[in-house]
Amino acid sequence: MSRFVAWIQAFALSLGAPGLFVVAFLDSSFLSLPEINDLLLVWMVTQHKARMPIYAAASTLGSIAGCLVLYYLGRKGGDALVRRRFNAERVDRALGAVQRNGVMAVLIPSLLPPPAPFKIFVLLAGVAQVNVSRFVVAVGIGRGIRYFGEGLLAVRYGDQAISYLENNLRTVSLVLVGVLVAGLIAYLRWGKARARTGR
Repeated sequence: MSRFVAWIQAFALSLGAPGLFVVAFLDSSFLSLPEINDLLLVWMVTQHKARMPIYAAASTLGSIAGCLVLYYLGRKGGDALVRRRFNAERVDRALGAVQRNGVMAVLIPSLLPPPAPFKIFVLLAGVAQVNVSRFVVAVGIGRGIRYFGEGLLAVRYGDQAISYLENNLRTVSLVLVGVLVAGLIAYLRWGKARARTGR
């Protein structure tokens, strides 16, 4: 596996943004390539800072495409697949979370680094028949925040961002989740206050 990972990294580096798209697609669909896309993105941005938006967008779009593959597998009888692959109790809890919270059950895990589960939520979004456009928006927001955030770190801190991410990816992701949840709560409160004043 390590030989394959080294080949994937070399392949991605030789292609630039399309390589990031492919790695993100594979990581979000069939393979598990934890943190490789994050580190490749940061390294590429440190080499070409002006290309940060292209690299972050390629990673985000690749992840969306890979997630859509799993989502449609979930829609086409993914319940049996998920139950074969994961613990039944964990599946029931995750399916309940997806049914209760809809896209938020996909958005929050999309920000978290490994070993936090993400693919199970993507599959279960398909099983639960979550609206596909909302699903795409949720994954796009979550992965976009993650990859553009890492890109900005790389622009600001250069090579130091790689060692920082290697040691603190979980902390960075949890901070991003906290910011997202705080923003969502503020938006919901603003919406309720606006509705009250409109009456």
